[in-house]
Amino acid sequence: MNGNSFLHSYLNVFLLTALCLITLSGCQAASDNVINQSKQKDSLSNEDTRSSADSSNEEKGKTFTAEIIKVIDGDTVKIKMTNGNQETVRLLLIDTPETVHPSKPVQPFGPEASKFSKELMPSGSKVEVETGIGERDKYGRLLAYFYVDGKMVNKLLLEKGLARVAYVYAPNTKYLDELENIQKQAQQDEIGIWSIENYATSKGFDDSKSKEAPVEKPTGSCNNPQIKGNINSKGNKIYHIPSGQYYEITKPEEMFCTEKDAQDAGFRKSQS
Repeated sequence: MNGNSFLHSYLNVFLLTALCLITLSGCQAASDNVINQSKQKDSLSNEDTRSSADSSNEEKGKTFTAEIIKVIDGDTVKIKMTNGNQETVRLLLIDTPETVHPSKPVQPFGPEASKFSKELMPSGSKVEVETGIGERDKYGRLLAYFYVDGKMVNKLLLEKGLARVAYVYAPNTKYLDELENIQKQAQQDEIGIWSIENYATSKGFDDSKSKEAPVEKPTGSCNNPQIKGNINSKGNKIYHIPSGQYYEITKPEEMFCTEKDAQDAGFRKSQS
């Protein structure tokens, strides 16, 4: 083999080897690219999974249907669950004037708020109940939003000027912005509790800014009703006759001509 032939063969081997190396490098790069793309897809898939898991773990209030046993006052209601258990419920994020507080007088617009809630949720009617995240208050009462015919009772009381936004504690702030906007409108319109200057405050209702709420008109046809109807702190309707032990110290929400009138209105006779 002469020198030219040897050089020619050497060049052929060199070129062939270089071509193989280039081919192998390209294959490796393609393989690495495929692996990287696969890892990226797995990473994205894991992120989606985490996002979905985070969403599913978000705390939400329970929603169920219940039967109204009785409205205690504007913002407190007693219900019967589908399992037969009875619960006292406090409407979330609102406060209505007192009508049955053991140490406070009947406050202005308290009877109106109570009457509105009673007409909206009569005994035996059904309501949708959405419980808060923190389900109970310090008294053991359920905390919830009520719905009648798709409308939130909490909002309706604010719209009528019969309640103020109050008792705002996280995490139960789901509808806070909306409720505050409704309250602002009622304030601008000066309706209900907002018609009395400085009566509804951030700390409650100021009795010194108002006159004592009037007693409801007597039930019956007599001119001088003697039977006193009172609603105690537990929401029980009790009537007292003149010979009763607690008659003189009882402040009536209603006056009745006969015991039958009182019983027809849902009151029971005092045991003393």
